[in-house]
Amino acid sequence: MEIILKQDVQNLGHKDDIVIVRNGYATNYLIPQGFATLATPSAKKVHAENMRQRAHKEAKIRQDAVALAEKLEGLQVTLATKVSSTGKIFGSVNNIQVGEALAAKGFEIDRRSITISGEANIKEVGIYDAVIKLHREIKANIKVEIVGEE
Repeated sequence: MEIILKQDVQNLGHKDDIVIVRNGYATNYLIPQGFATLATPSAKKVHAENMRQRAHKEAKIRQDAVALAEKLEGLQVTLATKVSSTGKIFGSVNNIQVGEALAAKGFEIDRRSITISGEANIKEVGIYDAVIKLHREIKANIKVEIVGEE
């Protein structure tokens, strides 16, 4: 079944993409939740016109994302947490804390666009890589350093 996405759906596509999914996934989940609409011929024509009008706005958004990626690239964020004598963290550090640390440095990044490489939660002291997805094709790599709190 062909559908038009109304918003970003992880592992499926971005807003305004036309994708093909299984019938049950579309009719039982995506359409009732408001994530997508059916891609009828008339809906495709309206979608094409909207995309044509929105093209120059997308160029501006992409330009801003490239500028932000250049600022973020290579940035290192340091988070202090309580640790045991063996270097294990009490609890864990996830993308929420990384987002808050970036906000403290002046970068307002949505926590859902931050992915810590290899794992969802950090449980030991060290330096980890994180990827921030700023736009469909634009990503920035940062370092997250976890240190013990004194």
